[in-house]
Amino acid sequence: MPGRSSSPTWRPLTREDAQASADLLNAMEAVDGIGEHYTAEDTLTELVDPFADLERGSLAAFDGDAMIGYMKIRFKPAADEVHRVFLDGGVHPAHRRRGLGTRLVEAGVAAAKVLHELHHPALRLAVDVHRPEHIAGLAELMRSRGFTPVRYFRRMEHPLGDVPPVDARIEPWSAATDEDFRRVRNEAFADTWGAVPMPADLWRNKIVNQTFRPGVSFLVRDAAGVPVALLVTMSWDADTEATGIRDAHFMIVGTLREHRKQGIAGALLAHALRAAAEQGYDRASLVVDSASPSGASGVFERAGFVPKAPYIRWALEA
Repeated sequence: MPGRSSSPTWRPLTREDAQASADLLNAMEAVDGIGEHYTAEDTLTELVDPFADLERGSLAAFDGDAMIGYMKIRFKPAADEVHRVFLDGGVHPAHRRRGLGTRLVEAGVAAAKVLHELHHPALRLAVDVHRPEHIAGLAELMRSRGFTPVRYFRRMEHPLGDVPPVDARIEPWSAATDEDFRRVRNEAFADTWGAVPMPADLWRNKIVNQTFRPGVSFLVRDAAGVPVALLVTMSWDADTEATGIRDAHFMIVGTLREHRKQGIAGALLAHALRAAAEQGYDRASLVVDSASPSGASGVFERAGFVPKAPYIRWALEA
């Protein structure tokens, strides 16, 4: 555990900070218990994100060689009326209640304004923080810096056992259909709060990386062969090693608007749950927007998912 030096050193994050970032996030997980464990490979994916400008949009605090706090901004490649940037960060449990979190949030808001002026200066700016509700001191910190709750999400889980087969035209991911997956994702989430189209480079960085599970990721086609729905699964080896639970996280579940309320999502979920069970996963999980216009919460509950940890999206209209 890092010590409690009175004057940490500060600098932007670099790609060489992958292991230090993983060590910090795992130390935070040991106290916060949000179910996220990391390897250096996982954090490197975040550090090489094409929409994370580390030089202008990040800051980290170090006690010697140990990272004890960080923040980074991810801006949007495209936006409509409001440019919503994400502020991510945290402080080592041994260094909390010392003002580091306040400094990091203030630096994050300032960095968000800089990146906003570079990329979407004609739009309004909102700075978003998405964290579990139960983290001690988070609500007080957010409110003290002018953030307010704007959206509520909930993690849902489904224990895997015997799952019946389904009859639907569903195919697994392949390199040949990768672009179909991305296109359906962009169209399916066009009416979702805060979502913007994912360009190919962001898709490759955020989705088709080392945590992507192609064998549990599926595309649905209609009778004419047109893609109309998708489900993308991720799984983190660090989580499995730490908990002993192999979790299939349904990161993206979406259906084109004109094909909703036809049972497609239910069939797709059942198919993916069966595939995950057959491939040795212990549990499936996902995070749902409580106010989703697609009625996703009801679809997931009918598929057998049980609500678990709540998340809050905090926002600052800058």
